[in-house]
Amino acid sequence: MNSSPHKIGSRTESLKELVIYFIRATIARSYVRVIGAQRELSWIVGDTLLPFLSVTAYVLVYRAMGAPERYTEFVVLGGILIAFWMHMIWSMGMQLFWEKEVGNLERFLMTPMPRSALMLGMALGGMVMTTSRALIIYIAAKLMFKTEFHIVDPWMSVWLFLATMAALYGMGMTLASLFFMAGRGIFYALGVMQEPMFFLGGFYFPIKSIGMFAVAGAVLIPTALGLDGLRQTMMGAYDLGYLSPLTELWILLGMAVVFLWLSVYAVDRLEQIGREQGKLVLRNQ
Repeated sequence: MNSSPHKIGSRTESLKELVIYFIRATIARSYVRVIGAQRELSWIVGDTLLPFLSVTAYVLVYRAMGAPERYTEFVVLGGILIAFWMHMIWSMGMQLFWEKEVGNLERFLMTPMPRSALMLGMALGGMVMTTSRALIIYIAAKLMFKTEFHIVDPWMSVWLFLATMAALYGMGMTLASLFFMAGRGIFYALGVMQEPMFFLGGFYFPIKSIGMFAVAGAVLIPTALGLDGLRQTMMGAYDLGYLSPLTELWILLGMAVVFLWLSVYAVDRLEQIGREQGKLVLRNQ
Protein backbone atom coordinates (compact mmCIF):
# COMPACT_ATOMS: atom_id res chain seq x y z
CA MET A 1 0.00 0.00 0.00
CA ASN A 2 2.81 2.40 0.83
CA SER A 3 4.59 1.79 -2.48
CA SER A 4 1.70 2.98 -4.67
CA PRO A 5 2.24 6.72 -4.13
CA HIS A 6 5.94 6.23 -4.80
CA LYS A 7 5.24 4.41 -8.08
CA ILE A 8 2.75 7.04 -9.16
CA GLY A 9 5.25 9.77 -8.32
CA SER A 10 7.98 8.00 -10.30
CA ARG A 11 5.73 7.65 -13.33
CA THR A 12 4.79 11.31 -13.10
CA GLU A 13 8.46 12.33 -12.93
CA SER A 14 9.31 10.05 -15.86
CA LEU A 15 6.49 11.53 -17.94
CA LYS A 16 7.62 15.03 -17.03
CA GLU A 17 11.19 14.22 -18.10
CA LEU A 18 9.95 12.80 -21.41
CA VAL A 19 7.90 15.94 -22.11
CA ILE A 20 10.87 18.19 -21.28
CA TYR A 21 13.16 16.06 -23.45
CA PHE A 22 10.65 16.22 -26.32
CA ILE A 23 10.37 20.00 -26.06
CA ARG A 24 14.14 20.47 -25.91
CA ALA A 25 14.69 18.27 -28.99
CA THR A 26 11.99 20.19 -30.88
CA ILE A 27 13.47 23.58 -29.97
CA ALA A 28 16.99 22.43 -30.88
CA ARG A 29 15.90 21.30 -34.34
CA SER A 30 13.86 24.47 -34.88
CA TYR A 31 16.79 26.66 -33.86
CA VAL A 32 19.05 25.17 -36.52
CA ARG A 33 16.54 25.88 -39.28
CA VAL A 34 15.83 29.46 -38.21
CA ILE A 35 19.46 30.50 -37.69
CA GLY A 36 20.73 28.59 -40.72
CA ALA A 37 18.23 30.32 -43.00
CA GLN A 38 19.35 33.76 -41.87
CA ARG A 39 22.96 32.94 -42.71
CA GLU A 40 22.15 32.00 -46.30
CA LEU A 41 20.76 35.28 -47.64
CA SER A 42 20.42 33.93 -51.19
CA TRP A 43 17.57 31.73 -49.94
CA ILE A 44 15.64 34.83 -48.92
CA VAL A 45 15.83 36.14 -52.47
CA GLY A 46 14.71 32.83 -53.95
CA ASP A 47 11.88 32.40 -51.45
CA THR A 48 10.48 35.91 -51.93
CA LEU A 49 11.42 37.19 -55.39
CA LEU A 50 10.17 34.22 -57.41
CA PRO A 51 6.71 34.03 -55.77
CA PHE A 52 6.38 37.80 -56.00
CA LEU A 53 7.14 37.76 -59.74
CA SER A 54 4.23 35.37 -60.27
CA VAL A 55 2.01 37.56 -58.12
CA THR A 56 2.97 40.62 -60.15
CA ALA A 57 2.22 38.89 -63.45
CA TYR A 58 -1.28 37.81 -62.40
CA VAL A 59 -2.08 41.20 -60.86
CA LEU A 60 -1.15 42.92 -64.13
CA VAL A 61 -3.29 40.47 -66.11
CA TYR A 62 -6.34 41.04 -63.89
CA ARG A 63 -5.93 44.81 -64.03
CA ALA A 64 -5.51 44.75 -67.80
CA MET A 65 -8.78 42.83 -68.02
CA GLY A 66 -10.52 45.35 -65.77
CA ALA A 67 -11.30 42.73 -63.11
CA PRO A 68 -12.62 43.88 -59.72
CA GLU A 69 -9.95 45.01 -57.27
CA ARG A 70 -10.61 42.09 -54.95
CA TYR A 71 -9.01 39.79 -57.54
CA THR A 72 -5.75 41.61 -56.87
CA GLU A 73 -6.21 40.74 -53.21
CA PHE A 74 -6.92 37.12 -54.18
CA VAL A 75 -3.60 36.94 -55.99
CA VAL A 76 -1.59 38.61 -53.22
CA LEU A 77 -3.01 36.25 -50.60
CA GLY A 78 -2.29 33.32 -52.90
CA GLY A 79 1.28 34.53 -53.37
CA ILE A 80 1.75 34.64 -49.60
CA LEU A 81 0.51 31.06 -49.27
CA ILE A 82 2.76 29.99 -52.16
CA ALA A 83 5.76 30.85 -50.00
CA PHE A 84 4.53 28.32 -47.43
CA TRP A 85 3.65 25.74 -50.08
CA MET A 86 7.04 25.95 -51.82
CA HIS A 87 8.83 25.70 -48.50
CA MET A 88 6.78 22.66 -47.55
CA ILE A 89 7.60 20.88 -50.82
CA TRP A 90 11.25 21.79 -51.35
CA SER A 91 12.48 22.31 -47.80
CA MET A 92 10.27 20.14 -45.60
CA GLY A 93 9.62 17.42 -48.16
CA MET A 94 13.25 17.08 -49.21
CA GLN A 95 14.76 17.70 -45.77
CA LEU A 96 15.59 14.08 -44.90
CA PHE A 97 17.14 13.65 -48.35
CA TRP A 98 19.39 16.65 -47.78
CA GLU A 99 20.25 15.44 -44.29
CA LYS A 100 21.42 12.15 -45.76
CA GLU A 101 23.49 13.96 -48.38
CA VAL A 102 25.42 15.88 -45.71
CA GLY A 103 25.70 12.88 -43.38
CA ASN A 104 23.35 14.00 -40.62
CA LEU A 105 20.49 11.54 -41.04
CA GLU A 106 22.32 8.56 -39.54
CA ARG A 107 23.22 10.67 -36.51
CA PHE A 108 19.61 11.75 -36.08
CA LEU A 109 18.39 8.16 -36.16
CA MET A 110 21.05 7.03 -33.70
CA THR A 111 20.23 9.81 -31.26
CA PRO A 112 17.86 8.62 -28.49
CA MET A 113 15.18 11.22 -29.15
CA PRO A 114 11.59 10.92 -30.37
CA ARG A 115 11.46 11.00 -34.16
CA SER A 116 8.29 13.07 -33.93
CA ALA A 117 10.27 15.77 -32.09
CA LEU A 118 12.73 15.88 -34.98
CA MET A 119 9.94 16.29 -37.52
CA LEU A 120 8.04 18.83 -35.41
CA GLY A 121 11.21 20.89 -34.96
CA MET A 122 11.72 20.92 -38.71
CA ALA A 123 8.15 22.12 -39.23
CA LEU A 124 8.15 24.84 -36.56
CA GLY A 125 11.54 26.18 -37.61
CA GLY A 126 10.46 26.22 -41.23
CA MET A 127 7.20 27.95 -40.38
CA VAL A 128 9.00 30.77 -38.56
CA MET A 129 11.45 31.13 -41.43
CA THR A 130 8.75 31.19 -44.11
CA THR A 131 6.54 33.63 -42.20
CA SER A 132 9.26 36.27 -42.55
CA ARG A 133 9.29 35.66 -46.31
CA ALA A 134 5.51 35.92 -46.48
CA LEU A 135 5.62 39.27 -44.67
CA ILE A 136 8.10 40.58 -47.22
CA ILE A 137 5.76 39.56 -50.06
CA TYR A 138 2.83 41.26 -48.32
CA ILE A 139 4.74 44.50 -47.71
CA ALA A 140 6.01 44.59 -51.30
CA ALA A 141 2.50 44.01 -52.66
CA LYS A 142 1.08 46.69 -50.38
CA LEU A 143 3.63 49.23 -51.58
CA MET A 144 3.36 48.36 -55.29
CA PHE A 145 -0.34 47.55 -55.68
CA LYS A 146 -1.85 49.44 -52.71
CA THR A 147 -3.41 46.19 -51.48
CA GLU A 148 -5.62 46.43 -48.41
CA PHE A 149 -7.18 43.48 -46.59
CA HIS A 150 -10.44 44.48 -44.90
CA ILE A 151 -10.83 41.51 -42.58
CA VAL A 152 -14.48 40.58 -42.14
CA ASP A 153 -14.10 37.84 -39.51
CA PRO A 154 -10.73 38.18 -37.72
CA TRP A 155 -11.03 35.19 -35.35
CA MET A 156 -12.15 32.77 -38.04
CA SER A 157 -9.30 34.03 -40.23
CA VAL A 158 -6.80 33.25 -37.48
CA TRP A 159 -8.19 29.77 -36.90
CA LEU A 160 -8.28 29.02 -40.62
CA PHE A 161 -4.67 30.12 -41.03
CA LEU A 162 -3.47 28.04 -38.08
CA ALA A 163 -5.41 24.98 -39.27
CA THR A 164 -4.01 25.43 -42.78
CA MET A 165 -0.45 25.61 -41.44
CA ALA A 166 -1.00 22.53 -39.25
CA ALA A 167 -2.36 20.53 -42.18
CA LEU A 168 0.27 21.84 -44.59
CA TYR A 169 3.27 21.12 -42.39
CA GLY A 170 1.77 17.80 -41.31
CA MET A 171 1.70 16.98 -45.00
CA GLY A 172 5.31 18.17 -45.32
CA MET A 173 6.45 15.94 -42.45
CA THR A 174 4.76 12.97 -44.12
CA LEU A 175 6.27 13.73 -47.51
CA ALA A 176 9.75 14.06 -45.98
CA SER A 177 9.90 10.32 -45.35
CA LEU A 178 8.08 9.37 -48.56
CA PHE A 179 10.28 11.57 -50.75
CA PHE A 180 13.38 10.19 -49.10
CA MET A 181 12.37 6.59 -49.73
CA ALA A 182 11.45 7.44 -53.33
CA GLY A 183 15.04 8.46 -54.13
CA ARG A 184 16.34 10.98 -56.63
CA GLY A 185 13.46 10.41 -59.02
CA ILE A 186 11.31 12.63 -56.83
CA PHE A 187 13.10 15.68 -58.26
CA TYR A 188 11.57 15.00 -61.66
CA ALA A 189 8.16 14.24 -60.18
CA LEU A 190 8.14 17.53 -58.26
CA GLY A 191 9.01 19.46 -61.40
CA VAL A 192 6.08 17.88 -63.25
CA MET A 193 3.66 18.30 -60.34
CA GLN A 194 4.38 21.95 -59.58
CA GLU A 195 2.06 23.67 -62.06
CA PRO A 196 -0.85 21.21 -61.58
CA MET A 197 -0.59 21.82 -57.84
CA PHE A 198 -0.75 25.59 -58.40
CA PHE A 199 -3.85 25.05 -60.54
CA LEU A 200 -5.66 22.72 -58.13
CA GLY A 201 -4.64 24.82 -55.15
CA GLY A 202 -6.36 27.91 -56.53
CA PHE A 203 -3.43 30.14 -55.65
CA TYR A 204 -4.40 32.81 -58.19
CA PHE A 205 -8.17 32.35 -58.44
CA PRO A 206 -11.09 30.92 -56.41
CA ILE A 207 -11.20 27.11 -56.61
CA LYS A 208 -14.97 27.32 -57.09
CA SER A 209 -14.31 28.45 -60.66
CA ILE A 210 -12.63 25.17 -61.68
CA GLY A 211 -15.68 23.05 -60.97
CA MET A 212 -15.15 19.35 -60.32
CA PHE A 213 -11.36 19.83 -60.18
CA ALA A 214 -11.93 21.77 -56.98
CA VAL A 215 -12.67 18.47 -55.25
CA ALA A 216 -9.19 17.18 -56.12
CA GLY A 217 -7.61 20.39 -54.86
CA ALA A 218 -9.60 20.28 -51.65
CA VAL A 219 -8.57 16.66 -51.00
CA LEU A 220 -4.91 16.85 -52.03
CA ILE A 221 -3.81 20.35 -51.10
CA PRO A 222 -4.57 21.93 -47.70
CA THR A 223 -3.93 25.41 -49.06
CA ALA A 224 -6.86 25.03 -51.48
CA LEU A 225 -9.37 25.01 -48.62
CA GLY A 226 -7.28 27.39 -46.53
CA LEU A 227 -7.17 30.01 -49.25
CA ASP A 228 -10.84 29.59 -50.02
CA GLY A 229 -11.78 30.14 -46.39
CA LEU A 230 -9.38 33.04 -45.88
CA ARG A 231 -10.68 34.82 -48.98
CA GLN A 232 -14.15 34.62 -47.52
CA THR A 233 -13.28 35.74 -43.99
CA MET A 234 -10.64 38.32 -44.94
CA MET A 235 -12.25 39.81 -48.04
CA GLY A 236 -15.92 38.99 -47.69
CA ALA A 237 -15.91 36.92 -50.90
CA TYR A 238 -18.61 34.57 -49.63
CA ASP A 239 -20.22 34.46 -53.07
CA LEU A 240 -17.06 32.86 -54.49
CA GLY A 241 -16.53 30.39 -51.65
CA TYR A 242 -16.41 26.67 -52.40
CA LEU A 243 -17.57 25.63 -48.91
CA SER A 244 -18.47 27.56 -45.79
CA PRO A 245 -15.46 28.71 -43.70
CA LEU A 246 -16.57 26.60 -40.72
CA THR A 247 -16.82 23.45 -42.84
CA GLU A 248 -13.40 24.11 -44.33
CA LEU A 249 -11.96 24.66 -40.84
CA TRP A 250 -13.16 21.26 -39.66
CA ILE A 251 -11.84 19.56 -42.79
CA LEU A 252 -8.45 21.20 -42.34
CA LEU A 253 -8.28 20.11 -38.69
CA GLY A 254 -9.10 16.57 -39.78
CA MET A 255 -6.38 16.71 -42.44
CA ALA A 256 -3.90 17.97 -39.85
CA VAL A 257 -4.62 15.03 -37.54
CA VAL A 258 -4.34 12.51 -40.39
CA PHE A 259 -1.12 13.96 -41.79
CA LEU A 260 0.52 14.23 -38.37
CA TRP A 261 -0.31 10.58 -37.67
CA LEU A 262 1.00 9.56 -41.09
CA SER A 263 4.21 11.51 -40.52
CA VAL A 264 4.94 9.59 -37.32
CA TYR A 265 4.15 6.29 -39.05
CA ALA A 266 6.30 7.14 -42.09
CA VAL A 267 9.40 8.10 -40.10
CA ASP A 268 9.02 5.00 -37.92
CA ARG A 269 8.77 2.91 -41.09
CA LEU A 270 11.90 4.59 -42.42
CA GLU A 271 13.79 3.69 -39.26
CA GLN A 272 12.47 0.12 -39.42
CA ILE A 273 13.79 -0.27 -42.96
CA GLY A 274 17.19 0.93 -41.82
CA ARG A 275 17.30 -1.61 -39.01
CA GLU A 276 16.03 -4.57 -41.02
CA GLN A 277 17.88 -4.04 -44.30
CA GLY A 278 20.90 -2.04 -43.18
CA LYS A 279 19.94 0.81 -45.52
CA LEU A 280 17.58 3.76 -45.44
CA VAL A 281 16.03 3.43 -48.88
CA LEU A 282 13.63 1.04 -50.54
CA ARG A 283 15.78 0.87 -53.67
CA ASN A 284 19.06 2.19 -54.98
CA GLN A 285 19.34 5.93 -55.35
